[in-house]
Amino acid sequence: MSTDPLLTIGEVAERSGVASSGLRYYESVGLIASTRTTGNQRRYARSTLRRVAFIRTASRVGLTLDEIRDALATLPEERTPTKKDWSRLSRAWRPRLDAQIAELERLRDTLDECIGCGCLSLNRCKLSNPGDRAAKLGPGPRFLEGDRPADATD
Repeated sequence: MSTDPLLTIGEVAERSGVASSGLRYYESVGLIASTRTTGNQRRYARSTLRRVAFIRTASRVGLTLDEIRDALATLPEERTPTKKDWSRLSRAWRPRLDAQIAELERLRDTLDECIGCGCLSLNRCKLSNPGDRAAKLGPGPRFLEGDRPADATD
């Protein structure tokens, strides 16, 4: 590793476990930032490692990149999250994570009644098609194709 206070994209990739392409994507969507050398090569502050760790951890618990970007935007001057920041942000995410857990438990508890078909308008599917709501949308795996009935509450 270089003695330069800034890290190359390869060094950040190696240290963070995120591929260079992932780092470029994070940068393109505003999650991390780099400076450029005169040769137009990316250079990252060492604090980027902590920021990438924050992004990976938040992703692992199920947050979207938009949610992560919103959380990072609450930090002064786009600084790296501290332990106190993480504690505050994770408390705010708790209700959303609790809802996800409840949904997964509901799915687990009713999975034995599902044949995993993408709901082909089965009239007794308690997971995605109670009361055969999908029949109103036409033939085929409507939910699998992204269609939802107007009365869907899930």
